[in-house]
Amino acid sequence: QVQLVESGGGLVQAGGSLRLSCAASGRTFSSYAMGWFRQAPGKERELLAGISRSGGTTYYTDSVKGRFTISRDNAKNTVYLQMSSLKPEDTAVYYCALSVTGRLTFHYEYSNWGQGTQVTVSS
Repeated sequence: QVQLVESGGGLVQAGGSLRLSCAASGRTFSSYAMGWFRQAPGKERELLAGISRSGGTTYYTDSVKGRFTISRDNAKNTVYLQMSSLKPEDTAVYYCALSVTGRLTFHYEYSNWGQGTQVTVSS
């Protein structure tokens, strides 16, 4: 079973940038589409972005389109989320997950959540 470990979170000022990483165990990483989610206190987990197995297709929810970029390096078994123009409302725990089916746009397609990494954006 693939295990996912997120890193790269931290405290940043509004307008700043962060890059999150998600490292996957195992040799089947390239078999899965990947996604990034976040969950703020008192809110449901939100799908932010998805990327296909090859990296050739991406999906973004409207709230992060133009500010966040998802990418992957299959040689390193890692998926990234580059975040820029951060806002206080981006404060949340960020998670990565995988999609066995390869579909990107539906929350229920994803599984194997990592433990998350905290992102805090100060105003």
